Amino acid sequence: MLYTIESIAKLIDAKCMVHAEAHIDWLLTDSRSLCFPETTLFFALSTKRNDGSKYIPDLYARGVRNFVVSKLPENKDEYPDSNFLAVSNPLKALQKLAELHRQKFQVPVIGITGSNGKTIVKEWLHQLLSPERTIVRSPRSYNSQIGVPISVWQMNESTELGIFEAGISEVGEMRALQNIIRPTIGVLTNIGGAHQENFFSLQEKCMEKLLLFKDCEVVVYNGDNELLSNCVAKSMLTAREIAWSCVDMEKPLYISSIKKEADCTVVSYRYLEMDNTFTIPFIDDASIENSLNCLAVCLYLMLSPEQITERMQQLEPVAMRLEVKEGKNNCVLINDSYNSDLASLDIALDFVYRRSLSKGLKRTLILSDMLETGQSVTTLYRKVAQLVHSRGIEKIIGVGEDISSCADRFDVEKYFFQDTESLLHSDVIKNLRNEIILIKGSRNFEFDTVSERLELKVHETILEINLNALVGNLNYYRSKLKPETKIVCMVKAFAYGAGSYEVAKTLQEHRVDYQAVAVADEGSELRKAGITGSIIIMNPEMTAFKTLFDYKLEPEVYSFHLLDALIKEAEKEGITNFPIHIKLDTGMHRLGFAPEDVPVLIKRLKGQNAVIPRSVFSHMVGSDSE
Repeated sequence: MLYTIESIAKLIDAKCMVHAEAHIDWLLTDSRSLCFPETTLFFALSTKRNDGSKYIPDLYARGVRNFVVSKLPENKDEYPDSNFLAVSNPLKALQKLAELHRQKFQVPVIGITGSNGKTIVKEWLHQLLSPERTIVRSPRSYNSQIGVPISVWQMNESTELGIFEAGISEVGEMRALQNIIRPTIGVLTNIGGAHQENFFSLQEKCMEKLLLFKDCEVVVYNGDNELLSNCVAKSMLTAREIAWSCVDMEKPLYISSIKKEADCTVVSYRYLEMDNTFTIPFIDDASIENSLNCLAVCLYLMLSPEQITERMQQLEPVAMRLEVKEGKNNCVLINDSYNSDLASLDIALDFVYRRSLSKGLKRTLILSDMLETGQSVTTLYRKVAQLVHSRGIEKIIGVGEDISSCADRFDVEKYFFQDTESLLHSDVIKNLRNEIILIKGSRNFEFDTVSERLELKVHETILEINLNALVGNLNYYRSKLKPETKIVCMVKAFAYGAGSYEVAKTLQEHRVDYQAVAVADEGSELRKAGITGSIIIMNPEMTAFKTLFDYKLEPEVYSFHLLDALIKEAEKEGITNFPIHIKLDTGMHRLGFAPEDVPVLIKRLKGQNAVIPRSVFSHMVGSDSE
């Protein structure tokens, strides 16, 4: 669908400063994810901790010429040939644009909400329904006030079904998401304690989530869950429900038996007076419940029992985040071989690009044919080639007849194979060295064999770091502090094994005031990886002063000997007001200025201008004390 900047301005009631014609394909709220600047419209969103308008100069330098802002820029002469749309609230404008875009489509749309299981149900429904339909779905967990409009914007003329998640954290949020998604089929997974802090009760949260389904033709949920059943009844949605039950034979979908075996679960059910059975390759309760929600949707959309049985047995586990593994020959593997479509490819390539900045490795993509996209082969791989170029991929290895037929569209180092077996027996896969490799394939190509071939070793123990949980913890502690209180996050020793770059990048994006590491080398590595915020060095060595100055690393100072040496070196380099952090000894007796040293310390600091204290702090007053 063609949207011009002028048509979008009318749709969102914007005050315009339009200097050039432009058509818009992409909506952007995160400057780091820029891909096609010429056809991108950037929404400068403001939050409590960030202001999107400050990224406009950088985006302009990178080729973006279309912006939605809360006020027109005063320095407009600095942005020739740019189009600015001024609105009172860019987030509301983004949501309104997505809402109007959604109204153009008269296709079934599945809306999924609940406390857990949304992404798995969405991905499994895609696996179950995609053989017959061209589906647009939320990328990953794009279920927020920002993620939902970005997801719905993907709908186009070839879309036959939409599957979108909706997540909320407080009362009043679901109404906006309902207006955007406008689901015809609703799925309520479950209600638990996640994001409970802004709700008085689980019932209040459940009622808010059910607002998503107010215009649905049918609502799917667990009829054995008393909370869900009561809230659905209170919402007056029971006349159009498919409630499944393991105990009530009168429910629309009766689950007559669930038998767990060694590595699978056999489910028997009755629907419309007919008995059938299917098997899933999982035995955990959460997977069983998720499969039953999927079953109800498939029955409503009239998949045959035979189709359901066949496809349920082939359900793949959903990778909730990209798998990063150590590969042979100093390679890093990023495995995203569970699904393959343009939206997920774009996200994965963005991840590869960011990750490569910290590793200094060559960027390589192993990509299979992308099946059931609803686009012609020529159109599809023209877009893939554009993504490959824009994300800085340096080598592509294509597998499949379709992608091989479009080899001339790729202007990077390239190799193509008709099938996975041919790739595995080639020298190409043996010669991968010093590369960060994205493995992205449709299920039929069995790219897990490619990943296994390239892995350095299989770890018996895998530690997954949930960055969303990290952010949740940060925001919890932040909520307990006064707004003016600053936060220092310790990321030394490879962030205690969690991954220093990934953790530091996440903390920086969420505006922590300082990050702290043990030694200067750790700090310089973070700088090289793109960490621009303030970094404290807890154990600065005198031999590392030049590193401190070169990379703007702020040392902890805990003795006169260290202070005098630092001042001397700074004065020698002509440096003034270099930030330092003063450590006091309040009883631990490890490091720090003693209380009786403070008057002399103050006098010493006042008598020079090479360094300036940014903070004063202490360790604990004692350990193992009663």
